[in-house]
Amino acid sequence: MSAGAEPYREALAAAVRHATRWLESQPSRRVGPQLAARELAAAFDGALPQSGMPPADVVDYLASRAEPGLMAMPSGRFFGWVIGGTLPAAMAADWLVSSWDQNSGLRYATPAIAAIEDAAGHWLLQLLGLPEESDVGFVTGTTMANFTGLAAARWRLLKDAGWNLERDGLFGAPRIHCLVGEERHETVDLALRYLGMGSPTVVPADSQGRIDAAELDCALDRIALEHAAADRSGAAQSGGSPGSGPAPVLVCLQAGNLHSGAFDPFTGAIAVSKAHGAWVHVDGAFGLWAAAVPELAGLTAGVERADSWATDAHKSLNVPYDCGVVVVRDAQALRSAMGLHASYLLQDADGSADPSQRVPELSRRARGVPVWAALKSLGRDGVAGQIRRLATSAAKLAEQLRAIDGLEVLNDVGYTQISVAFGDDATTRLVAERLIADGKVWMSGSRWHGRDVVRISVSNWTTDADDVTTAVEAVRTAVEAVRSGGP
Repeated sequence: MSAGAEPYREALAAAVRHATRWLESQPSRRVGPQLAARELAAAFDGALPQSGMPPADVVDYLASRAEPGLMAMPSGRFFGWVIGGTLPAAMAADWLVSSWDQNSGLRYATPAIAAIEDAAGHWLLQLLGLPEESDVGFVTGTTMANFTGLAAARWRLLKDAGWNLERDGLFGAPRIHCLVGEERHETVDLALRYLGMGSPTVVPADSQGRIDAAELDCALDRIALEHAAADRSGAAQSGGSPGSGPAPVLVCLQAGNLHSGAFDPFTGAIAVSKAHGAWVHVDGAFGLWAAAVPELAGLTAGVERADSWATDAHKSLNVPYDCGVVVVRDAQALRSAMGLHASYLLQDADGSADPSQRVPELSRRARGVPVWAALKSLGRDGVAGQIRRLATSAAKLAEQLRAIDGLEVLNDVGYTQISVAFGDDATTRLVAERLIADGKVWMSGSRWHGRDVVRISVSNWTTDADDVTTAVEAVRTAVEAVRSGGP
């Protein structure tokens, strides 16, 4: 017989107690962790215990020992990388996901999860203005969303070139020419490597990291000419006639540059890509959400003409880790690239696609449920308001930072990202170190356009005017300390 609720009761109560205490600490706690992993190892490692510990005691032990090594990423004063917080409805829904314990790969086995994720996918398409016929899959993060969208692209491009990927694999397949902007995120290259497509052709970008559509057109022209010449040469050697068709081409664009927040010129770049028969994929990890805000929608104008899109619901939407989203217009390509068919996997009678046919996993948690909860709790207006506040906070933060003597804001702040420098690289690195040591805020160091920078990302729904003021004062204090040479 099943255990019922009783064995879980004390452990869950302990988890609620510790989680509540953790959330209550966010407004005032130090943002960075107090201990490093090597200092925490002794509390968690060593010999495997011979005898066990009661579940509630395990939770108490875990929470108390881990706390000094936790980063206050849920804090409104966390500006590192592009990491959002978690909305209340989304967090609570994620707890339900764990307690329901559904392996959500099959529609027949977990109909409630399938229905919820279908609805979440439909709502995302409406919210972001993407084609309603698209398939939506929920993966771990944008890296795997990029991987999945590009896998669908690989399948379609090779099929259209007359190559059977399932039967023959990649060895000997026609080359897929991949083009990316000079400032794309490195996870695009990583996904291409996972897929066996090698290093991409890099297209120049402007000072804010936007791909140059004219240069993209020239690069596509060169590929077409080289392919035609190779086709003619091969035909001449074989005594046949040219006829292999156009080169398979994949273009990766970006919604939201890592350092500047800038968006590729989608209308022009997609137009020239389509003129060359290319599949267009958009890495929109945090930037695709701008489409939900009427006054920011110009940033993503034309993005709906692409073929696949990747984003991360943990970033601007603020649902718990992990939750990437992949959207593919060509459902057949996605399901062919990802799908699995086995006699023991029961199919739903209505013939609809299983969730596992849209993602690289069979066993998976119900990641789409917190997305549904977030969208249900916010509605279209609430999502727009949340993204708008993130962009507004970034603009106010940049404006106030400019008043600090010697600080340079290096990018056009039109969305949620700010990159700043403090004269020479050594000073910038010292300021970053001071900020982290101080602990009032967290801002991550990086390197952009040949300079060390401090990169500031406004991604948390809780960030407010007080957090902006705290951040500005923390930077000012760090700069003064570095200049004075004080401790």
